[in-house]
Amino acid sequence: MLLPFTHAQFVAVFDTYNRAVWPVQMGAYALGAALLWLVVRPTARHAGRWIGLGLAAMWLWTGVAYHWLYFTAINQAAWVFGALFVAEGVLLAVAAVRGRLSFAAAAGLAAALGWLLIAYALMAYPMLGLAAGMRYPAMPMFGITPCPLTLFTWGLMLLARPAPPWSVVTVPLAWSLVGGSAAFLLGVPQDWPLLASGLVVLPLLLRKRWADRARAAVVRGEGP
Repeated sequence: MLLPFTHAQFVAVFDTYNRAVWPVQMGAYALGAALLWLVVRPTARHAGRWIGLGLAAMWLWTGVAYHWLYFTAINQAAWVFGALFVAEGVLLAVAAVRGRLSFAAAAGLAAALGWLLIAYALMAYPMLGLAAGMRYPAMPMFGITPCPLTLFTWGLMLLARPAPPWSVVTVPLAWSLVGGSAAFLLGVPQDWPLLASGLVVLPLLLRKRWADRARAAVVRGEGP
């Protein structure tokens, strides 16, 4: 698969973008920390709603600011990518307002992987970028660029209780395949786990949904 831009052009977009939006990067980390605080404090009033809205804000920002305003300069497909990210932001906001998102720091394989993906997106991701020779501002940053945002979103989805609605899973799954494949062509090693993330997370979300249905059946008196 050939890309319509070079690695140098790709990195230059991050350089221009990060310089232009500073200090939004710091705000993204602060927002991410606030969302995690709400996860571990599920008794906080409307915690799920605020987590969903905070995540929605990141997707909306990335769709408009990164894809439409900057990435389109080297890739016309970014108009479509931006539309998908904006759609994901709207879907997350709607699900949050309707009370369809809730999160908890639960135990189990799904939750453990969720925390691992969150830690990766927040901390390991930029460190691997630096180790690979990328230097700020010419590197993707948490919360305002697609790949670390998708990894962070997957982490939160695995902490959702009950399982998140499928409407908010589709775009992250699509980007894990698109962005993850491009990462190998562009030589961005910190993005390489993205390709596998959707394929690993999706079965865990399916299992979570089946467990939710089984518990609901028992509550209704339909189960054993």
